[in-house]
Amino acid sequence: MKITDLLTKSTINLELKSTEKQGTIDEMVSLLDRAGKLADAKAYREAIQAREDQTTTGIGEGIAIPHAKTKAVKEPAIAFGRSVEGLDYESLDGQPAHLVFMIAATEGANDTHLQALSRLSVLLLKDEVKQGLLDAKTPDDVIALISSFEEEEAEEEQTTGEVQGQILAVTGCPTGIAHTYMAADALKNKAKEMNVPIKVETNGSDGAKNVLTAEEIENAVAIIVAADTKVEMERFKGKRVIEVPVTDGIRKTETLINRAIKQDAPVYQGSGGSGEKKEEGQAKGRSGVYKHLMNGVSNMLPFIVGGGILIALSFMFEDQITGERSALGDILSYIGGANAFALIIPVLAGFIAMSIADRPGFAPGMVGGLMVATGNAGFLGGIIAGFLAGYLVLGLKRVFANLPQVFNGLKPVLIYPFFGILITGLIMYWAVQPLSAINQGVIDWLGGLGTGNLALLGLLLGGMMAIDMGGPINKAAYAFALAVAADGQFGPQAAVMAGGMVPPLGMALATTLFRKKFNEQERKTGVSAYFLGAFFITEGAIPFAAADPLRVIPSAVAGSAVAGGLTLWFDLALRAPHGGIFVFPTLEGAVINILLYAIAIVAGTVVTALTVGFLKKPVVA
Repeated sequence: MKITDLLTKSTINLELKSTEKQGTIDEMVSLLDRAGKLADAKAYREAIQAREDQTTTGIGEGIAIPHAKTKAVKEPAIAFGRSVEGLDYESLDGQPAHLVFMIAATEGANDTHLQALSRLSVLLLKDEVKQGLLDAKTPDDVIALISSFEEEEAEEEQTTGEVQGQILAVTGCPTGIAHTYMAADALKNKAKEMNVPIKVETNGSDGAKNVLTAEEIENAVAIIVAADTKVEMERFKGKRVIEVPVTDGIRKTETLINRAIKQDAPVYQGSGGSGEKKEEGQAKGRSGVYKHLMNGVSNMLPFIVGGGILIALSFMFEDQITGERSALGDILSYIGGANAFALIIPVLAGFIAMSIADRPGFAPGMVGGLMVATGNAGFLGGIIAGFLAGYLVLGLKRVFANLPQVFNGLKPVLIYPFFGILITGLIMYWAVQPLSAINQGVIDWLGGLGTGNLALLGLLLGGMMAIDMGGPINKAAYAFALAVAADGQFGPQAAVMAGGMVPPLGMALATTLFRKKFNEQERKTGVSAYFLGAFFITEGAIPFAAADPLRVIPSAVAGSAVAGGLTLWFDLALRAPHGGIFVFPTLEGAVINILLYAIAIVAGTVVTALTVGFLKKPVVA
């Protein structure tokens, strides 16, 4: 199927009216809808936004490729919109977008459709195609231009044949339509320009294509993995592997290829992690122990959120004098406390183990976590059970690796579950009692802290939330709060949420109070930061921190520490660990506590805003 089978005159608009991202998306969705390509325009718009929320599809160089694969699409189609003046699409390079291609793929799109969509991504990397689109006078000119270049691309593919070389690469993005293929072609084009042999495997919506063979991997000098989605990595064990986001595969091709040539990469050691020190920023530290722990925390979080809110709601049906709850209050407390909260530790341990040993680790991890929960060994016990079960199952895989092939079918359904649960259970049976004593000691320590010490704890937790804004230090503070919340101590939970809300709120206020110290793009980002901060999305401050870390990060830490310290000084406790202003009603105690919590957050916000305003210099026009 050709691109021009999907891009028609009815889906081309050479005069986009909007000058910003959201308005442009609305225009493009309406264009597809009027052409009869969508079954549900609203649902398709939501799917496009969901993809944008992952990372902007404004890939830079004046191009944006919003895309979605959803049942809201009636038939596969491509819409093209042009803005000669340029529009603010929040592109990766910060430059205006002039060419916008919106890709609509059906949920069951076949290979021919997806290949046509991917070829479009490839064509847009050619300067002559981009210039031709900018110069086109009519929709017919656009179609004729793309048709001619598509024919040339097809001829090149026929003459290319198999590629065998010293450098291998794998690309992939969550949707698997645009970025996957743009990164692949960018790497191939740059390698050709540098006279470097390369083969690129794409992990797109239609599956893996141009798959790397075992022989090619064995002979490769280095492997580039430019992906934001799961890639089969075990095959690269023992090879030098460069792991980067898929956008780096589009924008930093020469750097990646040079690094591969120089073997400037750690040796991949399999699921156990790299044997060498990882480069700064690689996978943002989300590997090894940290990655496994966060897998458990992220999967247990819904149980804490849902259960905590239900428990908080149950108090609405409690008599304030007698303390007796109505039947509905008892039901809500039973669902949230006796059931949702009861699953927190087993889910934590189960998903830690699953992250380490894949699916065979899940059952032993869950059983170990349940033993911890029933033995009151707390969050620490759950972490230990999860890591124990995961690495135990990895060991079992090695022990039984040489069994006759006839037993392969029994390993995941009999051998691993039986021995994994048995050995994990035996170890945890003896470990639960001392772990329970440690857990009770932590609870007693928190309960015995005076107001001053509580405030210091709040200062520490709040400040940690702002140091790396969603990174390992932030997550460590958050994990500690979740740990003690699972044991009924909800104060730290309130402190970390306050600390996490302040950075984006403080930067938003700073852009309002000190407009001359921020450029136009930062002032626009400040508007959205108000909402991100209110919803407890600390990462809303990252654009400011990345642009001016020496001034923004200390200011954010100061404000977050103030908010966290005041929260515990006021002795506030929050049952829901996420949701921002929407979960303020779950604060324990009188309604006045909501006002006190707001005061703590506002105080921290003002400290951050004023500190940034004092430290930053006016922007030179």
